[in-house]
Amino acid sequence: MRAGPIAGWRRRGLHGLILTAAVALPGTQAESQSSQAPRPAASTFGSTNPSSATGAGSTGGPTLRGSGASGDVSTGAASPSDGAVSQTDDGSAGTPARRRSLAPVARPATSAGNNRNPTDLLRLRAIPPRRFGVSTARPVRSIVQTPPPDLRLTPVIRNAVVGAPLPTPSPVPSPAPSLTLLPLAGIGTPGSFLGAALRRPLAVDEAYAPLGIKLGTFTFLPVFQQSVGYDTNPDQITANRAKASLALRTEGELAFRSDWSSHELAGELRGGYLDFPDNQAASRPNGAGTVRLRLDANRSTTVDVETRFLVETQRPGSPDINATLSNRPIVASYGTTIGVTETFNRLQVSLRGLIDRSEFENATLSNGAILNQSDRNLNQYGLRLRASYEISPVISPFVDVLADTRVYDLRTDSNGIRRNSDGITVTGGARVALTRFVNGEVSAGLQHRTYVDPGLKDLTAPIVNAALIWTASPLTTVRLNAATGIIETAVPGSSGVLTKAVTLEVQHDLLRNLSITLGGGYLASDYDRVDITERGFSATARLDYRFNRWLSLRGSYIYQQIDSSSAGSSFSANTWLLGLRVTP
Repeated sequence: MRAGPIAGWRRRGLHGLILTAAVALPGTQAESQSSQAPRPAASTFGSTNPSSATGAGSTGGPTLRGSGASGDVSTGAASPSDGAVSQTDDGSAGTPARRRSLAPVARPATSAGNNRNPTDLLRLRAIPPRRFGVSTARPVRSIVQTPPPDLRLTPVIRNAVVGAPLPTPSPVPSPAPSLTLLPLAGIGTPGSFLGAALRRPLAVDEAYAPLGIKLGTFTFLPVFQQSVGYDTNPDQITANRAKASLALRTEGELAFRSDWSSHELAGELRGGYLDFPDNQAASRPNGAGTVRLRLDANRSTTVDVETRFLVETQRPGSPDINATLSNRPIVASYGTTIGVTETFNRLQVSLRGLIDRSEFENATLSNGAILNQSDRNLNQYGLRLRASYEISPVISPFVDVLADTRVYDLRTDSNGIRRNSDGITVTGGARVALTRFVNGEVSAGLQHRTYVDPGLKDLTAPIVNAALIWTASPLTTVRLNAATGIIETAVPGSSGVLTKAVTLEVQHDLLRNLSITLGGGYLASDYDRVDITERGFSATARLDYRFNRWLSLRGSYIYQQIDSSSAGSSFSANTWLLGLRVTP
């Protein structure tokens, strides 16, 4: 083993070299001449006081022996394992300076010539000098003595662990948010449904998800999109009268949510305008939105308030108009829901009151005449009771009952028919989470409507609603939505329209910032007591490329087709759009 120089060896002189050699060279015995030269009293080789000599208790100096004989060598500094008092080679107790001597520690005798092991050599090393550096007191104190933040300053909104919450948004009786119909007011726009059914927000990788804008206790997620494209049939009329045009679409969205420790205010608003420079009569607006307020009265009671609106346009070839139009009349519907939800352990019961209003704009015919549609304006009032029970986190069955009445502004319509009606809808289903990959809600039941006019037959129709999301893989998501219902009509002799709609879409992420969506839709409308049926199909392909969190490129293709038994109501259209989407 090679020993390195020890601090202070230059000041020891010849005597220091002799001691170093005795320690470093195995089997070497060095005898000091204590009678001729004083022994320094330093505790280490770094001592600077050569005049202070220590006596060993005898006239002869101690002899450093490397043979390992027990008791014939002087011990070094006392340690917990070496004893409290050091001894010289003649048995006398040494001074404190001597006790700190660097002589090897005595070990039991062995047959070897040198019994020094690496542990003994390490004991001979001098104490290293004190290290100087930046004090760690301040950074350590800042970590261990900083008080934790108040939970009220960093709220975390937690969902209830029991019960099955109401679907959000929750139209009645159909809970499918993708449909452009408002069942409460009995309004349907099947032509626009096929083009707008696949408009739900996409799942975005967190690295490209928008951060939003923080204003006070709210987080806002605005979206602005400008697209340009081409539409082969913007009027959605028969092929022999279709007039293609350049398409310019401007669209804005706003989602917001409160950051309160209790209660919550959230909403999603969307509006857009589709402009056709080569066919201005087909230009039209659209929009939809929902705002929800939840008030936590106590641990088990919540008060819910929801407001909603829908703006759409009527298709010129619709059987409800049955005339050639020069514009697209606007249909506006808006309403509110107020209710309370009480949780009894695993049982959750909610009671809600609903009010909705629908208004129809007058239509302009191709000959310039005005078609008055004020007889279609109506209000709907409803009361909804829903009870659910959480059997397990996997399944929560529920029963939903809705009683409603529809009241028109005018006593009779243009055909002298009184269309006021009362209805009741009973559905049962379950909110499921079969695995951590599949979740959603499925329900089925019956809806019955009774009309005031004796010339209108009562309607009874099966109700099937579904909203399921299947995460097939971390990169692939499948969404299925289905809804049925009875909507109002202006066709003479018909009580209502039985409507069924199904949409299926598949989203796959090719890259973290590149996703493709493929989807299809099916729509069936059967007019009661008249020979009018409509079957609609749609196909959608969409590509989204995100440059960063706030800018993305979206390209889409939509095919729409409706085959109707009513003359002049069938159409097909192809639409291509390419636009930039800004999400600050």
